[in-house]
Amino acid sequence: MASVPSLASNVQQRLADALSAALPEAGSADPMLRRSDRADFQANGILALAKQLKGNPRELATKVVEALGADDLLGDIEVSGPGFLNITITDEAIVRTLAARAADARLGVPHAEKPGTTVIDYAQPNVAKEMHVGHLRSAVIGAAMVEILEFTGEKVVRRHHIGDWGTQFGMLIQYLIEHPHELDHKADSASGEEAMSNLNRLYKASRAIFDSDPEFKDRARRRVVDLQSGDKETLALWQRFVDESKIYFYSVFEKLDMEIDDPDIVGESGYNDMLVETCRLLEESGVAVRSNGALCVFFDDVKGPDGNPVPLIVQKSDGGFGYAATDLSAIRDRVQNLGATTLLYVVDARQSLHFKMVFETARRIGWLNDDVKAAQLAFGTVLGKDGKPFKTREGETVRLEDLLDEAVDRATAVVREKAAKVGLTEQEIVENGRYVGIGAVKYADLSTSAVRDYKFDLDQMVSLNGDTSVYLQYAYARIQSILRKAGDARPAAHPELALAPAERALGLHLDQFGEVLTEVAASHEPHKLAAYLYQLASHLTTFYDQCQVISEDNTVEVFENRLFLVDLTARTLHQGMALLGIRTPERL
Repeated sequence: MASVPSLASNVQQRLADALSAALPEAGSADPMLRRSDRADFQANGILALAKQLKGNPRELATKVVEALGADDLLGDIEVSGPGFLNITITDEAIVRTLAARAADARLGVPHAEKPGTTVIDYAQPNVAKEMHVGHLRSAVIGAAMVEILEFTGEKVVRRHHIGDWGTQFGMLIQYLIEHPHELDHKADSASGEEAMSNLNRLYKASRAIFDSDPEFKDRARRRVVDLQSGDKETLALWQRFVDESKIYFYSVFEKLDMEIDDPDIVGESGYNDMLVETCRLLEESGVAVRSNGALCVFFDDVKGPDGNPVPLIVQKSDGGFGYAATDLSAIRDRVQNLGATTLLYVVDARQSLHFKMVFETARRIGWLNDDVKAAQLAFGTVLGKDGKPFKTREGETVRLEDLLDEAVDRATAVVREKAAKVGLTEQEIVENGRYVGIGAVKYADLSTSAVRDYKFDLDQMVSLNGDTSVYLQYAYARIQSILRKAGDARPAAHPELALAPAERALGLHLDQFGEVLTEVAASHEPHKLAAYLYQLASHLTTFYDQCQVISEDNTVEVFENRLFLVDLTARTLHQGMALLGIRTPERL
């Protein structure tokens, strides 16, 4: 089915046509339509137009109203103030538009006009290291943007740029050579917890020897050279570390209710064979120059505290490669081999300067251009209740697994309190506890503008009150309860009915779903979808208070129409929450 034009877009078009008809000298003027507290919409464009034509804005507004005429879309049109148009939509138009949305599996949401290929870089843990709270935001925000972009028709290529290369692997591999049974177990049967325990033990043991034994330190450094030069035995042992870490990564991502596939994991090592060529191309083009033996790119607007330029170092003076060489090679690969039209990096805001320099370097050499763009979806820090970076009581960084486990435990306790009233089985309590707990963590992150820091407060996150995922999940489950109580009755739209104020407000908000998704996909701001869904649940609460769905006082038509409104609300909540990576239990 084709997408369903929103009421706002239909009104916008009608106004634009009326402006052209009433004021042909104005050309194609923008009505400047927006939502309003005084009516359904307000058009402010006539003020600017009157100034341009040196006319009286109220007289021009009156001409436009006359040109509009009456129909089944526009109800009341009032000229207000110095020439604003206050516009009220007919009840019939609201219900007919919603019925068209309900008839479509996509709820009438349009596909992107010109879909491209977005390569999104997110969820970037490090091999042989535990995932901590700092890894949460990249994973959650990135996964939501993948779902949103794919839903709007974009081709999305996932890339998990894991840290799987560097000097620490010399130490780890050398230790494993000298203690060959440290990682002995069947990889297929190992749990994520066991895998991380093995890696932690091995890392601490190798670090202790590295720091205390100069001869081991020399052997470890030589092992780094072996790794970089492609020595087979060294690479085989390095691969064991990668495989062991993946067992652990996958266990954490499974707790996060996220799917990560092997082909999507292309870490730093994946671009190792491209580094020399990348440096050659940059130097031969003149984009990068040698400075004190290092290959550097300079920028007029990037200077240090001393006023001297701070370069992007692509290759160090000793011949080693920095992060910039890997990131620039990744851009080459993603553009030239994957056909990317957009590169999206979900990376900590503290790396903004690095990516600004990397993107500018790629533009100078032509890997990025008017047809291929790169953007950093920068995110802030997770803070504790005290407003400081989130730490344990001992001052340690919080392990991501511990955080997720605690969220599920808290949520399960909340679900268990309500279980008897709803009649949940033990299996449902456990399952819903997981959905509510993980949903709470994700929603707290996604409901905050990514670039802002946010406080991690589990008590608030699992609350049934306020802007939380539990509030939204409960709204969805409450609708399912109503639909079950309705028995054989089926939702049906009745455009002939007059709508109560709460029904109108709910209907007009439902109609904005497609526009919100289009905006979120274009601006990479998932918090705007979270805000829309919270407002939808709030409209639903008002609707419940003012418009009883199941009542002996309702006619059949009113009953069916209200069932229709709540059913479409449930479908919209379900779809919107799914795009954020959050489950909506049928009973809660």
